[in-house]
Amino acid sequence: MSRFSNLGHRLYQGEVSFDFVGRRKLWYSISGVIVLVAAVGLAMGLHLGIEFKGGSVYTVSKPGLSVSQAQDAADKIVSSHPLVQSVDEGKKIRIQVSSEDSVSSSVFTDKLSKELSVPVAEIDTQVIGPSWGEQISKKALTGLIIFMILVTAYLAIAFEWRMAVAALVALIHDLLITIGVYALVGFEVTPGTVIGFLTILGYSLYDTVVVFDTVKENTKGLAKQNKLTYSEAANAGLNQTLVRSLNTTVVALLPVAALLFIGGGLLGAGTLNDISLALFIGLAAGAYSSICVATPLLAQLKEEQPEMKALRKRVLQHRAAAAAKSAAAGEGEEIADEDLPAGMVGQRGRSAGTSRAKGRPSTKR
Repeated sequence: MSRFSNLGHRLYQGEVSFDFVGRRKLWYSISGVIVLVAAVGLAMGLHLGIEFKGGSVYTVSKPGLSVSQAQDAADKIVSSHPLVQSVDEGKKIRIQVSSEDSVSSSVFTDKLSKELSVPVAEIDTQVIGPSWGEQISKKALTGLIIFMILVTAYLAIAFEWRMAVAALVALIHDLLITIGVYALVGFEVTPGTVIGFLTILGYSLYDTVVVFDTVKENTKGLAKQNKLTYSEAANAGLNQTLVRSLNTTVVALLPVAALLFIGGGLLGAGTLNDISLALFIGLAAGAYSSICVATPLLAQLKEEQPEMKALRKRVLQHRAAAAAKSAAAGEGEEIADEDLPAGMVGQRGRSAGTSRAKGRPSTKR
């Protein structure tokens, strides 16, 4: 832990630097492949829950009844392979039958009663129409659109429009990946899933805004100097918040992972999977996008500005002049810290020491 803390300090001081912004083509390629796979999953279709496509829910109360027994009985009645779950700490069995099946609820109840040897009175029947899920979907979509408009406006005012565009692209990136994973793994989309989708929006933006705030501080008055380009200053800000972003992500993922893998996987509480998978994928994608998508995209947009192009030209000329001056003065001449790009200051002593060693006479005879 102390090593990790020391790494965070060295990243903040610029002694160590990972070139995330300079490798943006690599990150874009990785994101492109992931989004493409997610798009293939979406083309295959989402596994919508009964709340969205309608159907019937049958709750059977019978001590000792297992999920496999109820599943076998339901499969004999309908061909759509109904979803069977254990509820109320195993005291009841819940069977979901899609509206696509032509069997009426009364017929299904009678046949299920005979298959399981359960009185009809012990089978609770609930018919759900698709209109309820349709209303939820429309409200969620409306809320999502309003949310994105407000967030874009806020970021454009508090920061600038380029940061708003980069944050919005990262947000859409996270949503596509999360929804695509749902389609690929075949998890059922329920109202809990929609809640999970909406929850990850706030986290993804929070992580991105934290990075952007540091980048904004690092690039204030940047055009007045000739030592750093915008991409280098943005990358330095990203490195300063890197450990914080990783810590926040790990702390957020731990309880979600417990819900998903322990609650839903080991303990069999399938209803936890609805929201936990969306949160787990969304939180991980949000941390990745804030580091490898949003900031590199912001730097790319900023580098297209005329003043930033002029700055890059001045920085390169300044470094070329410093290198030529050092070469003319001899190998033993040290380059000043202010002539080094960010992340290379810690290497000055090592380089200078090597140069001095080259000019020192040997003591061997």
